Amino acid sequence: MTKLSAAINRIQPSPTIAVTNKAAQLKAEGRDVIGLGAGEPDFDTPDFVKEAAIAAIRAGQTKYTGVDGTPECKAAVQAKFKRDNNLDYSLDQISINTGGKHTIFNALMATLDPGDEVIIPAPYWVSYPDIVMLAGATPVLVRCGVEQGFKMTPAQLEAAITPATKWLIFNSPSNPTGAAYTRAELKALAEVLLRAPHVMVLADDMYEHIVYDGFDFGTLAEVEPGLYDRTLTVNGASKAYAMTGWRIGFAGGPQWLIKAMAKLQSQSTSNPCSISMAATVAALNGDQSFLQDRNAAFQRRRDLVVSMLNQTPGLICPRPEGAFYVYPDCSGLIGRKTPAGVVLNTDEDVAAYFLDAEGVAVVHGAAFGGSPAFRISYATTDAVLEEACKRIQQAVGNLS
Repeated sequence: MTKLSAAINRIQPSPTIAVTNKAAQLKAEGRDVIGLGAGEPDFDTPDFVKEAAIAAIRAGQTKYTGVDGTPECKAAVQAKFKRDNNLDYSLDQISINTGGKHTIFNALMATLDPGDEVIIPAPYWVSYPDIVMLAGATPVLVRCGVEQGFKMTPAQLEAAITPATKWLIFNSPSNPTGAAYTRAELKALAEVLLRAPHVMVLADDMYEHIVYDGFDFGTLAEVEPGLYDRTLTVNGASKAYAMTGWRIGFAGGPQWLIKAMAKLQSQSTSNPCSISMAATVAALNGDQSFLQDRNAAFQRRRDLVVSMLNQTPGLICPRPEGAFYVYPDCSGLIGRKTPAGVVLNTDEDVAAYFLDAEGVAVVHGAAFGGSPAFRISYATTDAVLEEACKRIQQAVGNLS
């Protein structure tokens, strides 16, 4: 048999996708399963966005485009960065990609070599370390525990930087914890980065518009203009606009990096979907007021889940500032026994028990580099969330 490459053997399949697939499989087999693993809104893509896509099809916008985006889509992204983030980018500083993951993949593959290091605060989105390792570089994981609100401190960042550091990957609001950094916290981290001019910053702002309780979102290149020339500000249509399946991510950054990302894209995927880009133009340029209504629903769901999980002995669930995830600490369940006599030794055991005993699919914390915990996506209806939390309470109540 042909041997697989060393690069492909360095990475693992996405754990979040694996949980979603397993839940779907069990449902297909007739099991009553509530899937809380998928990181996508349950809301539909807005109608005006769909109509723009249909119009693009009818107008024959179904051909190849510029490799890293149409001028119209780049202009919409340019206007979005100016409107929402006070960031000025020329069109040759903007990249359109097949989802935010693709944006990050392009940036890291275009810049990393063996021996390079990438700082990643943990808990982290599952794909960050694997993309770094695929590129042959080394992820440097910085533990940011529940006791510090899942946020990296300036002292931790300073301690992690070495001469080999190439990037800091920074996600706020965070997947999986929902933690979001205030402008003051960003400024304090930026002061450390200003003293390390060799470090690039990848600011993953995918959940920018999903924040609660009046939280004032900021991004690093906006808060500290001194970082503008070495920051790639990453975002996309997936989360805020409920366009996960349309596969559009985008970024603004230094021209040399955007050019390198386009070079890579020209030899991999070529252009993103022309129809999806037309839809994204409508999403970014259209009426944004629907975002407030959806955020109000997300905030209500967050409060429901946090309240019910914190009423469950053995679970501690912080209240996140953004995104649509909670990340409860389950250390109080470790070492306990299921009715079948199985000892729960890890958060993966806890997640497996919830699925087997009560049909609730969550993602174990080890997948995100933060244990013992698990992630719940509350991007589903209030009724489903209430039922899921009742089932979790039942499962916990049956432990000895």
